[in-house]
Amino acid sequence: MSDESVILAESAPLDLRLSEAELAATRDHLVSFVDRMVDRAGADGAVLGLSGGIDSTLTANLAVEALGADRVHGLVMPSEVNAADNMSDAERVARDLGIEYDVIDIGPIYDAFVEAFPDEATEQRVETDPLRTAAGNVRVRIRAVLDYFVANAENRLVLGTGNRSEALTGYFTKYGDGAVDCHPIGNLYKQQVRQLAAHIGVDDDLVTKTPSAEMWLGQTDEEEMGLGYDTLDAILALHVDGPLSRSATVRALDVTAEQVDRVVDLYEMSAHKRSMPPSPDPLYL
Repeated sequence: MSDESVILAESAPLDLRLSEAELAATRDHLVSFVDRMVDRAGADGAVLGLSGGIDSTLTANLAVEALGADRVHGLVMPSEVNAADNMSDAERVARDLGIEYDVIDIGPIYDAFVEAFPDEATEQRVETDPLRTAAGNVRVRIRAVLDYFVANAENRLVLGTGNRSEALTGYFTKYGDGAVDCHPIGNLYKQQVRQLAAHIGVDDDLVTKTPSAEMWLGQTDEEEMGLGYDTLDAILALHVDGPLSRSATVRALDVTAEQVDRVVDLYEMSAHKRSMPPSPDPLYL
């Protein structure tokens, strides 16, 4: 098991770590969940995208424990904006778990989207906002399509790799990495994801890796969100999920009011991502 210092930094405003008994129970609960979801769907197994990050690594480990290595299929889907080390880590995870995996370069598929876009200046603009974000979302959605291509062809469920911190802040792509059949780790804060991964024996370098959605070169989650995961988790737990007011959260966590407001903004602005697309109320039913 990893050194606890890699799970909880000294600067973390709040300790959200689970006890040993809670970790064991959570592990069993999530493994049972994966097994139950696949069984209820009458599926032959599961498919998931492997990024080399801690979320997909933990999900893959849980899936193998639930279903067996022979019923889990991993997809490694690099593009030109993905760090080679991350893709190498993704393949390493698949090999260590003994699961079938495929490496699919999404670059040509992405290029076809860019070429089809009705704007002759698109290629020059894809590295600048706001088109940079749109382009990054295209890459994520391409991966979702490939996940479902394999899942449909092999009668498998698509496992999501998103955690609670990402879900509450909308830090995922609608109809991209949010387009899945279930989210096994969807109720774990990022701090707890790292802890559970360490608990089940994931290598320290993966547990401590800087999180990145790799939507463009050099992108990191924490820089894009404007605050670190430990601070984000703490504000979510006490204010968004919890009972504390804005001012009480500031006092309890020794964070700034601006940080609390930032998290609340992320939560409120992303509400549409956590709901089915709305329809007007029926007039005649």
